[in-house]
Amino acid sequence: MELEEAIKGRRSCRDFLPDPIPEETIEKILEAAIWAPSPLNSQPWSFYVITNDEIKRKIFDETVRCKEWAREVSGWKWLGGYDPGFLKQAPVMIAVVANPKGTGVDMFQEEGNMGYIQACAAAIQNMHLAIHALGLGSVWVTFFDKQPMREILGVDKNRVPLAIVCLGKKASEPAAVPRKGLDKKVTYLR
Repeated sequence: MELEEAIKGRRSCRDFLPDPIPEETIEKILEAAIWAPSPLNSQPWSFYVITNDEIKRKIFDETVRCKEWAREVSGWKWLGGYDPGFLKQAPVMIAVVANPKGTGVDMFQEEGNMGYIQACAAAIQNMHLAIHALGLGSVWVTFFDKQPMREILGVDKNRVPLAIVCLGKKASEPAAVPRKGLDKKVTYLR
């Protein structure tokens, strides 16, 4: 698969088949993740591969709790229709957990350390592209609070659960989502 095809063809999948994913496939995905760039080559990520139904149920419950809280405080009506049921379908979840000390000079700057978050985001993007190239579907989930997720995953308080990547065989083909044109998003400073 060509890179441009992978970038433009990848979609967020929220409809998975229950078929298990072989460990060799998961390792290919994680291998793609660890080749992401990071500040000072800190590689601030660690990955928790979740196939245990009880842990997946706890993640689902936390997402539902967080959804209800967010709907209440934000007033966003669309949250009422948001269905996190795909979390129960996905045969594999990969939690991306970050080490905030794995950052660069930004730790000394006014806005604080964000390099570790950016590095983990790059690793997540690599995972999504690898998943797509392998003919599977995935979705990036951040609908949870950090502390409950630490408890669910057994993560140290000095680490930050940033995202969960759900993956599996697609039960249906996700629709394309439009993108705004470059004319709306790019400024050239000449």
